[in-house]
Amino acid sequence: MIGPPGAGKGTQAKLLRDKFSICHVSTGDMLREADRAGTRLGLEARKHMSRGMLVPDEVVIGLVEERLATPACKPGFVLDGFPRTVRQAEELDALLGRSGQGLTAVVVVDVPREELVRRLSGRQVCRSCGTLFHLVFDPPKTPGVCDRCGGELFQREDDGEASIRRRLAVHEREIAPVVAHYEGRGLLKRVDGIGSRDQVFGRVAESVA
Repeated sequence: MIGPPGAGKGTQAKLLRDKFSICHVSTGDMLREADRAGTRLGLEARKHMSRGMLVPDEVVIGLVEERLATPACKPGFVLDGFPRTVRQAEELDALLGRSGQGLTAVVVVDVPREELVRRLSGRQVCRSCGTLFHLVFDPPKTPGVCDRCGGELFQREDDGEASIRRRLAVHEREIAPVVAHYEGRGLLKRVDGIGSRDQVFGRVAESVA
């Protein structure tokens, strides 16, 4: 599943995981887990994240390869927010080819830019476990407190409106070649991301059926 920040692809990916009993592969989650575990790839990722730099493609691809090789992913998987570049897409194609696996669909969740700004500017994140909340769409039970672990919630600096608009513009430039890559292979499915969580999921599930 690919789409801009705030499109809800993470939520939809987890719903797909639950519906089809498959593996949810989130590169963000894997980077945090590898960092905490102190694995070779995790330590390499930490060097870049601690400097505020993007984690190199080879590290991200290595983490994905490790994850897809686990027994939990044998029945199937949903990739959440990956690939982000054409190189990652090509490396993924090669990886899946070696393992005899393949993609059945690439779902793009489409949401207008102004709606994305509205969604992202209300986001809060748990300092402890990274769980996301939204002041309008998914507020915590207790203001400022994570429902999951009781940690403190905060708004990231990059969730200000000007920063959000810059991030969305960068994402559009970066993801366009990836979309074209999968569209050319006949795998691309576009889904309207406006509506309730369940309404959007109905469209997502139908697109991959």
